[in-house]
Amino acid sequence: MDYFFREQLGQSVQQRKLDLLTITSPDNLREGAEQKVVFITGRVHPGETPSSFVCQGIIDFLVSQHPIACVLREYLVFKIAPMLNPDGVYLGNYRCSLMGFDLNRHWLDPSPWVHPTLHGVKQLIVQMYNDPKTSLEFYIDIHAHSTMMNGFMYGNIFEDEERFQRQAIFPKLLCQNAEDFSYSSTSFNRDAVKAGTGRRFLGGLLDHTSYCYTLEVSFYSYIISGTTAAVPYTEEACILSPHPALGQPSSSREYPSLTGQELGPQLR
Repeated sequence: MDYFFREQLGQSVQQRKLDLLTITSPDNLREGAEQKVVFITGRVHPGETPSSFVCQGIIDFLVSQHPIACVLREYLVFKIAPMLNPDGVYLGNYRCSLMGFDLNRHWLDPSPWVHPTLHGVKQLIVQMYNDPKTSLEFYIDIHAHSTMMNGFMYGNIFEDEERFQRQAIFPKLLCQNAEDFSYSSTSFNRDAVKAGTGRRFLGGLLDHTSYCYTLEVSFYSYIISGTTAAVPYTEEACILSPHPALGQPSSSREYPSLTGQELGPQLR
């Protein structure tokens, strides 16, 4: 595939790879080309395994031949760091790194020695932010929640009312297009305890054209709007199930019916 690139962005304390995936049309990577970037990270908290299922589903769709995926690759550059805490995952930690740190509280000043994976990702994002030909459109950090049901988001609060209202559009769209996403559980805050998170730090660093979110997904189930029964997440229904877009048999989940021709003009 000429639109999928994998590189090593750095290493963890125990010398495990920090992988960075780039998914986009090769034309967007030509020297001097302007780029609209969507940056996605996962597994900063190693025990939140559902985030990897979501991240894998995103990757599977973006590399597929679905018309929407083709248009997204044509207009956007997707940068994905699927595992920010490989040491914690290997060791079986629930929330912390090898050194005992919650990495998602150290975005303000990550140490290249103690938090090398976080340091590497932050350096890349800051470098892109300072590149006049690069526009960082979205930053989405994927997590999993052990007590809440459904998917939901955390967003930032801004003094600029228009910027705050624009930030609410994306989770509203998710709610309209994903039956297991809950806008009512989505919240916007600037709690001091969350100041060191990726969503809070980058929301303060990047300009008003960028949107930064934490995406939370439930460990176990969701409730469809208008009902009271919990629907468990199962292997058969999960986003990793085979799909015609990937050249495989159909699953119970279908991708949106919006065509590439309808989507393209909205991304220009």
